[in-house]
Amino acid sequence: MKLGQFIKSNPKTILALLGIGISVYLMLAFNLDVRAITIITLLLGFITNIFVGLATLVGLIPVIGPLIVKVFTIPFFWLLNGMGYFTSAYAIKKGYGRDIMSHRLITITLLTGIVLGYILGHLIPVR
Repeated sequence: MKLGQFIKSNPKTILALLGIGISVYLMLAFNLDVRAITIITLLLGFITNIFVGLATLVGLIPVIGPLIVKVFTIPFFWLLNGMGYFTSAYAIKKGYGRDIMSHRLITITLLTGIVLGYILGHLIPVR
């Protein structure tokens, strides 16, 4: 997909990206706290799903774009899995061994669902 096709097929994504960028600029101009700007930007990005559009836009860069996207997405899985291990170790220390099984099962199911959704999303075209 070329950049022109992406802009024509995703005008809402481009407008949301511009809107979030302008709002961040205005918040910085009005000297809001950086932590508040970060939280507001993350919430707006989560609500509008702009991170997917931004990853797609970066992925359009020839040769290096897909590599950049992979560098940012793979640590997400490592982070989820690492959080599961740390919470499991803490819960075992507190004596919640039976609850650990259900917790780890939910984490593995979530990661498997994300991976299967990614694979099926590439195998079955939406359009």
